[in-house]
Amino acid sequence: MRVVIGDDLAELGADWIAQRAEGQAQFAISLAGGSTPRVVYERLATLPLAWETWHVWWGDERMVQPDHADSNERMAREALLDKVGIPESQITPLRGLDTPLPTQFDVVLLGIGTDGHTASLFPGDAGLDATAPIVQVDRPDHPRLSLTYPVINAAKCAVFLASGEGKREIVKRVIERDPALPASHVQAGETVVLADRTALEGESEASSS
Repeated sequence: MRVVIGDDLAELGADWIAQRAEGQAQFAISLAGGSTPRVVYERLATLPLAWETWHVWWGDERMVQPDHADSNERMAREALLDKVGIPESQITPLRGLDTPLPTQFDVVLLGIGTDGHTASLFPGDAGLDATAPIVQVDRPDHPRLSLTYPVINAAKCAVFLASGEGKREIVKRVIERDPALPASHVQAGETVVLADRTALEGESEASSS
């Protein structure tokens, strides 16, 4: 697992994603929800990229209407997709267990919850053992859909976005591969943590197995 630390996660994340997309005839990316990715998307939307090559999915989604305040799709559209030239036919919302997925993602963006969950794979949940590409997960707020480990780990690159002092301890445990945390079991072709200094203050950039 490679760790990259910067002063500003929005800049670090947007620049890193832009570099991965550069030169790709088709760029398949799975977006993450939450407040941390939002600032990255807003920064990404300002960059002059070859948006027509992008093909977009989501790593997880609450089972709500697309315009619901808790919808990851709504957030990504407001922060990024409505501002750039990705054809609507290349945007695939996660709305059912039968949502079509690419053979392989170039990049899967992920968050890390304070309990170590990622996407909607939570500690102790049956979804951790799912072999189907998409699983339904029951949560207190809304039922959710989530990509599963077989899809995430088949990606060319999985990228955790981390920001804030509240994530500092859990991010360190994920980097150390604490087996109790769902995020620790993400092992794509390349797995990267992009973090700002509030999340990994005093840490140095490094790689771990």
